[in-house]
Amino acid sequence: MRIGKDECQDLDRALSLEWLETNGCGGFASGTVAGANTRRYHGLLVVSTSPGRHRYVLVNHLEEWLHLDGCSISISTNLYPGVIHPRGYRYCVAFSSTPWPTWTFRVNDHTVSREIFCVRNQSTVVVRWRLLTPTTDSIELLVRPKITGRDYHALHHENGALSPEATVTGQWVTWQPYQSLPAVHCRHTGVYRHASEWYRHVRFPLEQERGLDFQEDWWSPGEVLFQLGPGKEQVLVLTSEAVDDSETGELIRTQRAWRVSHHKATQSPDRFAEALRQASGTFLAQQGSRQTVIAGYPWFTDWGRDTFISLPGLFLVTGQYEAAWHIIQSFIPFVSKGMVPNRFPDLGQDPEYNAIDASLWFIHAVDRYLAYSKETKRVQVVAWPAIRQILDGYRHGTRYNIKMDADGLITGGMPGIQLTWMDAKVGDWVVTPRHGKPVEIQALWIRALQVGACLAEKFGDRDYAVGCWKDRTRAVTSFRQRFWYKGGQYLYDAIDGPEGDDISIRPNQVYAISLCDDLLTNEQATQILRMVKEQLLTPVGLRTLSPRDSRYRPRYEGGPTERDSAYHQGTVWPFLLGSFVTAWVNTFGCTAKTKREARSFLKGIEVSLGETCLGHVSEIFDGDHPHAPRGCPAQAWSVAEPLRALVEDLGLRIAPQPTNLVRHTRSATQQC
Repeated sequence: MRIGKDECQDLDRALSLEWLETNGCGGFASGTVAGANTRRYHGLLVVSTSPGRHRYVLVNHLEEWLHLDGCSISISTNLYPGVIHPRGYRYCVAFSSTPWPTWTFRVNDHTVSREIFCVRNQSTVVVRWRLLTPTTDSIELLVRPKITGRDYHALHHENGALSPEATVTGQWVTWQPYQSLPAVHCRHTGVYRHASEWYRHVRFPLEQERGLDFQEDWWSPGEVLFQLGPGKEQVLVLTSEAVDDSETGELIRTQRAWRVSHHKATQSPDRFAEALRQASGTFLAQQGSRQTVIAGYPWFTDWGRDTFISLPGLFLVTGQYEAAWHIIQSFIPFVSKGMVPNRFPDLGQDPEYNAIDASLWFIHAVDRYLAYSKETKRVQVVAWPAIRQILDGYRHGTRYNIKMDADGLITGGMPGIQLTWMDAKVGDWVVTPRHGKPVEIQALWIRALQVGACLAEKFGDRDYAVGCWKDRTRAVTSFRQRFWYKGGQYLYDAIDGPEGDDISIRPNQVYAISLCDDLLTNEQATQILRMVKEQLLTPVGLRTLSPRDSRYRPRYEGGPTERDSAYHQGTVWPFLLGSFVTAWVNTFGCTAKTKREARSFLKGIEVSLGETCLGHVSEIFDGDHPHAPRGCPAQAWSVAEPLRALVEDLGLRIAPQPTNLVRHTRSATQQC
């Protein structure tokens, strides 16, 4: 994705556009096109440490000056209270995010480029500068690293505990401001001079908007002086890994070749689908011995719910079946009391199981994996026992009062606990508790029973299959009898809750159409989808509550309490477009006209790829026009579900896939 001179030199615009580089092991580098950090999470070297897999910001920023024609001109930008200094964005004439973030600066008659990329599977970032215009002048580049060494959720301030020392060995410099954190090793092609300085009161405006602390202090240990000349690159490597004297030029060539070849090998002729495919690789990460999905950058870790909703779009439609399997397999050892974890917290704490849906999404993901891969044996040996544990756990009862009720439907809930994906909580206040029997949980349960029945038959366990079919029939009958709200001609959002049945108009009912084909009549499905289109559909996703509801919150803004109270009360979620497109095609038929209409629902997402984090889709958007992007700027399921729908429902092909692949609601196990 390319950004031109006018946008690069428009400070507000350039500050609003973010770039993201990830390393495949939980770490990343990120910032803005303008060069200034606007979030506490922006940083050049953000590492995920072991044990615990917690993230720390080690290097926040580089400040750069060009010395030419007797002048010192900075090509960096920083934000301080009431001051922008320096203003390097004024010299930026182009930015590109492919194959990695690259800036082009024009200073007098000289053109200089800066490139930044993370090395795959290493906590290493490389910065390269090149002079692009021929000249006989002597041009110097002076670079100052800015360092904190802090928890990525926290802020850093000047203190006496920081060690200002440096260890210099040839072209390597090592800084370790805090003994409890990894050292920063710097390899450079210039000359290092140690000169410790503090840069105080750096301002993060997006943190200020979020009602959080928004200023911190950076320590700069010294400076590196480079000589720029035609055809000669200058490189700075920052890493928390063991020092390696490998040739940096070869490292750059290898990384570029890998990215270019990977891009060309699977490139789709559809530009939107290809952009989503490229973004999908961002979220796969190795966390210790596990492969997992990072739910979103820069602040989320791995979540069970997000992982298994995202898995088909990130890995199956893109042909990465082995990655999908490793992720499925990595969660199985953590199945407990019939539940997969919803979250693996930072700092190595025990997994959290506070989700009624994550385990059911796991079963759905295994079923989809089998439909694509045809790897029956490994599913039987490894995944099938976990599926049985989940089904039996939900039947007999597990945490948080989750259990199959007498009517065959799943009920659950405890005071002060949020269990569905609508999980906002402010102190002890659960904003949308949805206790009782939420509608999407029933669709997931009924689908899980069908998967269980088909797998049991496939694996020769006839008695277990009969039990699953029997439970499913009872659940379907109860669903049809209980969930249709005649007064509104749509589905209750939840029934049998502490306050009775909930008639809120929310998007969760769409899953009853996208996951199952026998819960509603076609007439009922049509009525629901027309209503959802009229009241919940926006250009960038589905609202979480109808604007006609008195509780509707049009904007997600303010401090933590204000934002959390709006999180599921009207805020738009783009990942819901995946299920909406599937439901639309299921209901109105797989015709060219239906597909064109369904594709139009994704146009706003396509446009959003050029906003906020370039090439990515934000977690959420405001409910009201102009639907400003909010929340996490690069979200896994916001990419995965639109991509899945493009391939499975609208017929785009972006990677080699089984020729007998069936659509979303017709998996291999459903053919039993």
